[in-house]
Amino acid sequence: MTVSLPLVLVLGVIAWTAIKFLGVRLWVVGVVALFGFHLNQTFLAPAIDSGTKTGVDIVNGPHQP
Repeated sequence: MTVSLPLVLVLGVIAWTAIKFLGVRLWVVGVVALFGFHLNQTFLAPAIDSGTKTGVDIVNGPHQP
């Protein structure tokens, strides 16, 4: 079974959980988000993209025809 969720929703839930239960400040979440946008424009973007896709494939498990 494959579940499709928007990435913004997943990141929002993670940010809310970090703020609520881990005591992370809201400005720290904002800085991390802005740093992610900055990384998107660097030479590291292809490596991050392939690593993310590999992680998703591992979580989803083997594909069945």
